Amino acid sequence: MAHGARDEVLGRLAEAVGSVAVAHPTRVAIDGPPAAGKTTLADELAVVLRAQGRAVIRATIDDFLFPRAQRYPRGEYSAEGCYHDTHDHRSLIRVLLDPLGPDGDRRFRHAVYDPTTDTVLSPPVTTAPTDAVLLFDGVFLMRPELIDRWDLRVFVSIALEATVERAVTRERRRSSRADVERRWRERYIPSQQFYNATVRPTEHVDIIVRNDDPRRPVWETGPDRRAGNSAARGAPGAAGPAT
Repeated sequence: MAHGARDEVLGRLAEAVGSVAVAHPTRVAIDGPPAAGKTTLADELAVVLRAQGRAVIRATIDDFLFPRAQRYPRGEYSAEGCYHDTHDHRSLIRVLLDPLGPDGDRRFRHAVYDPTTDTVLSPPVTTAPTDAVLLFDGVFLMRPELIDRWDLRVFVSIALEATVERAVTRERRRSSRADVERRWRERYIPSQQFYNATVRPTEHVDIIVRNDDPRRPVWETGPDRRAGNSAARGAPGAAGPAT
């Protein structure tokens, strides 16, 4: 485990992406709880990779939600509903992950839903270069139907209790503190606890970024990379940053 400034961790992540040797675009999962800092990390990593000349596709699980009318059959605060009813994984696999995978034609869509307007989207199909990088951030990305469709797996870790204050700060213009706290404590945190207990995501990733202090994230090599399992996905297990 190594402590380092944020730029150092971003550099290590870029090096890890570069170590993945596949004959199709590199699909990078950036998993973690809500308000862990996944989107910010992915956006900053995209800047680094583009500066290195890589074509980057940025996408997020928020653009693969079911419409609001469909995603609360168990109630707005249901933790089970958060895990089971929220995300359109079939569309994600069909229009993005599989087209960019080993048997795909690289013709993809980066979204099927606009969370701002709660409308279904059908953006134009784009063809990715063979050496493109997909940086995809979201929750529950190591779940069984998705886990084998990533070429590099990153988990952004934070104490779940700490996400509450981050969420209050992030959403203060849209929601009251009481509403944010209720959603986090009844829906989001229990759904993450269920995910952690059943899927054990940190046991299946290449890299863990402990982001309790975003200014000084902590790099940790995940079990998958330590065990050399990355090699099965094309990345040499010994390549990339070490702890």
